[in-house]
Formats: sequence, structure tokens, C-alpha cells
Amino acid sequence: MFEPIAVFYTQAFAVILPATATGLVVLGAKRAGLSQRRTALAAGLVVTILGLWYAIVVPLAKTGILMPPVELSDPPYALMPLLGGATLLWLLGRGTQTGRQVLSGLDHSHLIAFQSFRLMGGIFLLGWAMGAIPWQFALPAGLGDIMAGLAAIKAHRALARGDVKAEALVRQASLIGLADFVIAVSLGIVTSAGALQLMAFDNPNVINAYPLALFPEFFVPIFIAFQLFSLRALRHDRRHFIPA
Repeated sequence: MFEPIAVFYTQAFAVILPATATGLVVLGAKRAGLSQRRTALAAGLVVTILGLWYAIVVPLAKTGILMPPVELSDPPYALMPLLGGATLLWLLGRGTQTGRQVLSGLDHSHLIAFQSFRLMGGIFLLGWAMGAIPWQFALPAGLGDIMAGLAAIKAHRALARGDVKAEALVRQASLIGLADFVIAVSLGIVTSAGALQLMAFDNPNVINAYPLALFPEFFVPIFIAFQLFSLRALRHDRRHFIPA
């Protein structure tokens, strides 16, 4: 019963998150004064990369390749899209001239607001309630995502109001978000069947199986990239705290 719900849910966000990210690219490019051609190229590149990424991850997840390693000597395929995807997006944003210009055109409120989508992790709690996901993962990861999403919303509102505490709230939201990533990924590994499983032996985690595999292998890398963009803006460019 939970699987069809999860399929619909993940497919919906597989459209919503890339569309939002692309929209922010277009907004940042226009505000930075990029030409229509460069704006279209930047947006097209993001759409192409995320589209190909999704097209590759889905069949890999369905075949089980992205499950945690059965033996310690096996390659950690599950971590490759997660870390590789986040690194690729970071390099596009900070390692290219167009990427830096696009990010310079976005207020910090745009970057931190993207993390409000982290509320989508609440589906882990539904999975636990329906017996599909072990509580050892569902409770910390689900509640952690909800906390990260709410913290981002709070920080975004403070930025929009020009609150003097906005910077502190953005830093707090970023720390909560990064801590949630570490906890969720770690628990996802130790609760899933494999060489590193330490708990949930009676109900192994399915977070790396389709459709939930889209969380660690597609959604989380996008969130990580935006979290890093937000942190860099926090440290190096106070102009991002000017409300949109």
C-alpha cells in the first residue's frame, strides 16, 4: 500500500524540485543582467543535467545497484550519485563564471527558502506508520527533515522582514539542515541490508530501493548544493541578506 503512494510522491517532487531550481537559475541570471542567450543556456544546462541524472538513477535504483554494499570490499555505489551529484552542482555554481553570476543575482532568502522543501521528508513518518520503513530511520530522518524545513521557512521570513536576527536564523537553519543530512545518510546505511547493517534486522530499510532511492540519490544532492551555496553566501556576501 505504501509503495504506490511513495511512487506518486517521489515522481511529483522529481518535477517540482528541478523546476524550482531552474526557475531560480533564470531569476538569478536576469537579476545579474545576463543576456537572454546566456540565461537560456544556463537554464537548459540545469534541465539537461537533472533530466539525465533522473533518467540514470531510476533504472539503477530499480535494479538494486544503489543498495548499500553487501561486502565491505564492494564499491559504495549508493554514495556515488549522492556525493557526485552534489559536487557537480557545486562546481557548476561556484566553479563557472555563469554560475557565480547567477548566484550573485539571488538574494540569500531565495537560497535558504529552497530548503523549505525538506518538509517532504515527512513521508518517512508515513512509511513507518504503514510498516514499510523501520522506526530507527524514519523517526530521526523524518523529524529531522521537518525541522530543517521549518527552520528554513523561519529564516526566510526573518530575511523578508529585515529582522536583525535573520543571519543567526539562517546559520541555525543551515546547521540543522547539514546535521540532518549526516544523520539520515548514516542511519540509512546502518538500517539497510548489507555489510554495514547494525539495526532494523527484522524490517530492513528500503531507502535505497526504488522509489525512495530518489531521496538520497536525487533530491538530497540538490538540497546539499543549495545548502552549500547558502553557507557560502552567509560567510562571504552580506548583500544576500538584503530582502528581495
